[in-house]
Amino acid sequence: MKPIKLVDVSVRDGNQSLWSMTGLNSAQMLQAAPLMERAGFSAIDFTSSTHMAVGVRYHQDDPWERIRRMKQALPTIPLQFISTGFRFISWETADHDFMRLAYRKLMQAGIGRFVLLDPMHDMEAIIQVASIIKEEGDADNMLALTYTLSAVHTDQFYADCARQATASGKFDLVYIKDPSGLLTPERARTLIPAVKAVIGKLPLELHSHCTIGLSQFNYMVGAELGIDALHVAIGPLAHGSSLPCASQTIANLRTHGYEVDINEPAIKALEKYYFAHAAAEGLPIGTPQAYDAAFTRHQVAGGVLTTTRRQLAELGLEHKFDAVMAEVETVRNELGSPIMVTPFPQIVSTQALFNVIGDRRYGNIPDQVIRYVLGRFGRPTAPVDQNVLDRIMSLPRTAEIQREPVTMTLKDKRKQFPASMPDEEFLLRAVMPSDQIDAMLRNNSRGYYYNPAVAPVLKLIEELKARPAVKQIQINKGTFKLGLASGNQK
Repeated sequence: MKPIKLVDVSVRDGNQSLWSMTGLNSAQMLQAAPLMERAGFSAIDFTSSTHMAVGVRYHQDDPWERIRRMKQALPTIPLQFISTGFRFISWETADHDFMRLAYRKLMQAGIGRFVLLDPMHDMEAIIQVASIIKEEGDADNMLALTYTLSAVHTDQFYADCARQATASGKFDLVYIKDPSGLLTPERARTLIPAVKAVIGKLPLELHSHCTIGLSQFNYMVGAELGIDALHVAIGPLAHGSSLPCASQTIANLRTHGYEVDINEPAIKALEKYYFAHAAAEGLPIGTPQAYDAAFTRHQVAGGVLTTTRRQLAELGLEHKFDAVMAEVETVRNELGSPIMVTPFPQIVSTQALFNVIGDRRYGNIPDQVIRYVLGRFGRPTAPVDQNVLDRIMSLPRTAEIQREPVTMTLKDKRKQFPASMPDEEFLLRAVMPSDQIDAMLRNNSRGYYYNPAVAPVLKLIEELKARPAVKQIQINKGTFKLGLASGNQK
């Protein structure tokens, strides 16, 4: 049996799934980098445009410098960027020239592998993006086949998408992406061979979240069927709504007789580091999920479920939760079965909520639902229900949205900023609030060392600094003693 490779998703997808993308700043990632380099991963799922924006907004980290420093620390491992095609940070579509610049700068900074994902599986658009990347650099392109459950998303549907994309010659790898954890071992036994049959010698990877507890079983089936690489997370960043645990996956594969070329001491050291970090920063630890069959119907991930419960509680309508979840399934079918990955869970769930608590279904239609129906997020995979479509198209608000610019252009955006502005700064300012970029630039000289053992002490000192009345501080913990005094104290 051929060796199985592993892709580490901890700093991007694990961080996003369990820590709202905010749990790791640049210093905390870089502290783990030497261990990641030694572990033997075939790639690191490192960032996305949304992930870059979160780093700016919450940590004042320069995302371009983050990529450069991580590439310096990980010279032998490709850093992976996941992209939804013709958009960068904003959900507004950008023109080819804008995206060409964005992809060029990402590769120059150190990105070596792009995951190209279109929630609608618009292969024509994805091939265009793949072509731009190949023209601008030498990174690998990986086609994402995003798994979901619907009458449209059959094995043949995914095989047709894979055949069309790989025939272009612009892709180096393919992966089956199961972001909602809906894949079952039974379906994996038909889906994986269907995809492998049309992609020739291209490597096939599997990425299956733990949401309903079946991903480890899927991974063993995938290995049996010839999957080349499995995506895993480490320590507290595994399980829950994240990806399978790396150490458990390694043990399971070896028990079944598969070779995994990985450095286990490095994996154990990474686990120790991330657990210490979680404890120091008060971050939750992923735990194994029990099977929940209801999830296969509404397909709404944990974050959106929590938000929906909170909204209902604020309205005193907690008892409507089950009705809203049932309505989610109906609305999704009426809107053409969009895959429930951001932003579509939020769009579908909001419409379902309004349908349940309103006087009539589709009496209140959010702007994002209108934009979805108008194709602003891409072409719906299946036709929108005709009655729903007629209702939306008759709204005065729909006419207003139709007059909005459809695509952001590089030419127009360039006019808004000085010609001397560096491209990296321009790309951020074109799609983000200026005050957030200003704060990032002011903070650009921050250090890149992090030690979770002293993080609580440093946090306490930072908080105490904001209290001018404090003249002297004494910190005692076991044998550790630290005394601090203001300048006028002896």
